[in-house]
Amino acid sequence: MSASPVTLIKGDDDVLVAEALKARVAELLGDADPSLAYEELTEDDYKLEGGGFDISRLVDAAQTPPFLTDLRVVTGRNLARFTKADQVASMVRYLEAPLETTRLVLVWEKGVSPKQDRLGAIPKSLSSALEAVGGSIIDTTVPRGKAASGWLEKRLKESSVSFDRRAVSVIADALGEDRSKVVGLLNTLESAFESGSTVDADALEPFLFERGAVPPWELSDAIAEGNIPKSLDKLHRMMGAGRHPLQLMATLQSTYGKLLRLDGAGAHDEKAAAALLGMKGSTFPAKKLVRQLRSMGSDRVGTAIELLAEADLALRGAVAWPDELVMEVLVARLARLSR
Repeated sequence: MSASPVTLIKGDDDVLVAEALKARVAELLGDADPSLAYEELTEDDYKLEGGGFDISRLVDAAQTPPFLTDLRVVTGRNLARFTKADQVASMVRYLEAPLETTRLVLVWEKGVSPKQDRLGAIPKSLSSALEAVGGSIIDTTVPRGKAASGWLEKRLKESSVSFDRRAVSVIADALGEDRSKVVGLLNTLESAFESGSTVDADALEPFLFERGAVPPWELSDAIAEGNIPKSLDKLHRMMGAGRHPLQLMATLQSTYGKLLRLDGAGAHDEKAAAALLGMKGSTFPAKKLVRQLRSMGSDRVGTAIELLAEADLALRGAVAWPDELVMEVLVARLARLSR
């Protein structure tokens, strides 16, 4: 068991946070009886009668000696309620001299009632106190971009069952951006197949769920390829995951607005294009835009801008079409222009 007196688990995905918490608590408890050695507090325990939240009850729990056991594991959930230094001051003081018999687990996750829309930053005073006491941090956040693929492959390799290359591809496609769903999928597969079994794509079929959302650039890339079926598939997945048509419209307007700025500006390579558009970091997105502009030409970029304007008006009530139909027609027309 880790000698660290405190562990902080952070992340904005409930499934991954819960998984990490369960594993850490089990590790800390060892053979101890949870009914005697474990206490978990949530935001309900921090609520004040007059409104607001106070972390002091969690501090009190951490300072409580064990009874009929050698140690206590104390978990504090929903701590993203406390984003200001004065709100965590008592916890910071506790961490200056933590009780040797307490293993404290702080879960930096959003509150439930009232619901928090975003995960606030950990106060610097608390971060410094954690570092000073040798606390361990478990970050459950799924990385973005190419790193997300590596994260998923690592999770699949850690499973008690293995997957062939095609099965890995099928799982990645089915998950889309909803990569945390791999936790439930793996739990199901590990229950259905013996340890050491290899699961191929055909065997996966009965276990796959509705496919998850995809990042906006997958829609833009499919349109740039001129692949209408693929473009519509990406559109449906994004809308099915709750993306509003006006959000998707804004993404497409941004892409074609950049093409319009590049058109005739003399930016013939990705570095010049990135500089013109004010892009920082990787020039790969600029490279894709330059390639798309060369493929389409000025006239088609102009036509795309007109199609976007018409669709934008349609979404705002100019045409009595369902929003989904407006977006389907727009995406199909844009993809056709890229052929």
